[in-house]
Amino acid sequence: MVKVEKRTEQMTSDSWRQDNVGRFMNQAAKLFEQRVIELMHAKGFREIGTAHVNLTRHLDKAGNRLTELAARADMTKQSMRELVAHTELAGLVERRPDPSDGRAKIIAFTPVGLRWLDAFGESVRTAEREMSAVIGPTALAQLKQALKLYAAECADRKE
Repeated sequence: MVKVEKRTEQMTSDSWRQDNVGRFMNQAAKLFEQRVIELMHAKGFREIGTAHVNLTRHLDKAGNRLTELAARADMTKQSMRELVAHTELAGLVERRPDPSDGRAKIIAFTPVGLRWLDAFGESVRTAEREMSAVIGPTALAQLKQALKLYAAECADRKE
């Protein structure tokens, strides 16, 4: 009887590995991003992958320097350079001279890239509507607000 109790106790004490908010957020984020990518593919934008989602989140419409993009995306400069090169080959971004520093380049969306960005926004809104249909609009609004609050609080602690 003691062996059964110890095993049950061990299984229960290990349940946190499967039942924690970090795991659920990670799983939900992966599913959400996969859905956005599916929707983008359906719109004819086949060149998009998960890495492109990261670039899209951090590239301002006016453009950014590569070092700023890498820092925002929490990527190495080399990894961001490779991602930008791939996205540039797809015709979605281009490198422009930085008017404030002749040695630097600004990464900016091309006209095709801006259409891609609009389609990306539509896809995100569609995925959010689908999520709302599953968890309800109130729960979605609360989730977004809670995650914003948590991210802001954690960012404040870093500074």
